[in-house]
This record gives sequence, C-alpha cells and structure tokens, in this order.
Amino acid sequence: MKVALVHDFLNQVGGAEKVLRIFHEMFPKAPVYTISYDKEDTGGVFEDMDIRTSFIQKMPFGVKRYKWYLSLMPAAVERFDLSRYDVVISDSSAYAKGVITNPETLHICYCHSPTRYLWSDTHKYTDELRQPSIVKQALPLVLNKIRTWDRVAADRVDHYIANSKTVQDRISKYYSQDSHVIYPPVETKRFNISKEVGDYYLIVGRLRPYKRVDIAVEAFNALDMPLKIIGTGEEIGNLKKIAGPNIEFLGALPNKEMAEYLANCRAFIHPQEEDFGIAAVEAAAAGRPVIAYRKGGAMETVKEGITGEFFDDQTPWSLVDTIRDFDHSKYDPEVIRKSALEFDEDIFKKKVKDYFDQALQKHQQKYHNR
Repeated sequence: MKVALVHDFLNQVGGAEKVLRIFHEMFPKAPVYTISYDKEDTGGVFEDMDIRTSFIQKMPFGVKRYKWYLSLMPAAVERFDLSRYDVVISDSSAYAKGVITNPETLHICYCHSPTRYLWSDTHKYTDELRQPSIVKQALPLVLNKIRTWDRVAADRVDHYIANSKTVQDRISKYYSQDSHVIYPPVETKRFNISKEVGDYYLIVGRLRPYKRVDIAVEAFNALDMPLKIIGTGEEIGNLKKIAGPNIEFLGALPNKEMAEYLANCRAFIHPQEEDFGIAAVEAAAAGRPVIAYRKGGAMETVKEGITGEFFDDQTPWSLVDTIRDFDHSKYDPEVIRKSALEFDEDIFKKKVKDYFDQALQKHQQKYHNR
C-alpha cells in the first residue's frame, strides 16, 4: 500500500507539525508533499522525511515570503501528482486538503480548521493585516476567489477528522461535511509537577495578532503583576512597545527550559480563541491551572473550577477581573495533570490508527464490490 502525506507549509514547528511527525512515524516511507519548506526556520527537524515541494518553493522569495503567492497556492497543490498512491493523508488548515487524487484513492484529511482567513476570521484577518491600504482593499477580491476554490476542494476529501468539536462545527457549517473528532497529540511525558510555584503568570506561543497577547499585556500592566511571555512572532515589536517593566519577553526557549517555566508559573494565560490549544494542555500536564477566554478549543480542555478559570469578554478588563478573583492554591496539580493525560500522544496514535484501519477497510470493500 502506497501512502502519501500532504501538509500545507513546513516553515515552523507547531501543533500541526507534531501531527505530521506522528503520521510520518506511522508511515515512515510516505513522502511529504508541501507548498514550501524552510529548513532553517524548522531547525532541520524534518530532514529524515522525503519532502517534495511545489513550484512556489523555486519562485523568488518563495521560502521566506511564500504568502506573496497566495493566489497561486490552489494551483500549487493541484499540481502534485498523487496518482500512484493508494492512500493520501492530508493535515490541513488551508490548502493541503485540495489535492487531486484518483477516484479509487482514499483521501483522509486531519483538519485543524477550515481556512480561518477565508471563513470564520476573514474580516478580522483583513482588518489586522499590516499592509498598505491598497493591498488591504484588493485582498478581499483575492480571498473571494480562493474561498470559492476552497469550498469546491473540500469535497475532494473522503473522510474528515476534526481536531476538536469546535472545528467539527466549522467543517459542518462551511463544508457541509461530517467529521470525527480526534484531539491533537500532546507530549505529556515532557512535563512534570513542581513542588514550588512562582509569583509569575505565563504565556507560551507564537506572537501573532489572533493570539491576542496584547489583551494580556494590557491586563497585567493594569494589575502590575509579573507576566512572562515565551515565543516569537511578528507582534513582538508592538507588544514590547506597550509592555510595562513587569512583563518579560523570554523569546524562543528549548523544550526543557520551557517545561520548567510552565511547571513553576502561578497560572497559564490563554487570551485567544484557538481551534484546540496545545499550549494550554501542556500547562495542565505540568499541573498548572489555565485562565482562558471562554471560546474555542479551551472550552473542551479547561474544566472550570477544577483545571482553570474563564473570562467572558476578550478584553483586558474582563481578564483583570478574573485574575483578581483567582486563587491558585485551591487547585490540585495532580488533578490538573490527570485531565491533560486524556490528550497524550499515545492515545492519539491509537485513535488515529483505529480510524485509518476502519476507513481503509470500508474503502476497499466499496471498490471490491463493484
């Protein structure tokens, strides 16, 4: 059985790339098709894979400035020749699901979300884009064309796996497709409970506009309480401009050091709406409570009053009110960690394998009976 893996972009190491890594462990001989691959920004962690890129990789600045070629991305994935594969597994939050396969090829998509800037976040994406006004005025025309393609491309998938119930609802609304929920893998073994708790709160993640770290910065400015931020991204300059002396930017840290900060924080701050939110579960794996915006994947991972708290409005003042009433001493680290073990990567592997086996069996029976 010949298997191919398809991934949107290989230019960072985040939750989606962890899913790809496990798929590759399950099918080590499968090549990985992707629009562009940045070996430098991914630290060479994918060097053991047979990576096959699109024509965008060879375009001027196609690796570092691949977003310039937004309008060409549908054509890029459609040009991947997957005709010789029996099974195609895409993990996608954008274009990978749109590959073209033979009728008898089984295509399973692990969907991180229907493309957010085309559907659920399209207006916010345009408003927050840091580009000249002429670009922002023309962008909706480009997105409209890609949105039409995306809806058609969604029907090319035989089976969808959603990474959360939140994403399952989006797949139903925007693609009119059923899906099966399997939560993303979390390396819970990397995290341990600490006997000591510091006085600081913590954020871990890529610093992008939709992460709404600015809300946390403004809230902690008002509270004059220590907040540490681990991660890098295009928002770091703006965040540093508004941050007070009580806020510390630690940049990107090795996994071991990051785990130590998680284990010793008073609580983890999660101000964004995520499809799932792996970092919040990692904090729980370290036994620390999470203070999260009451929306998105956090609703499925945080148990109010048991593993964390919610704030209702995505504003600094709503977060301030929650933190003022927050008492970290009432939380049991062992109970919190136990809740995180439900999302362990070994559980993910088993659920995915069982799903793949059943889907393949049904698919083979379908074509055998013809």
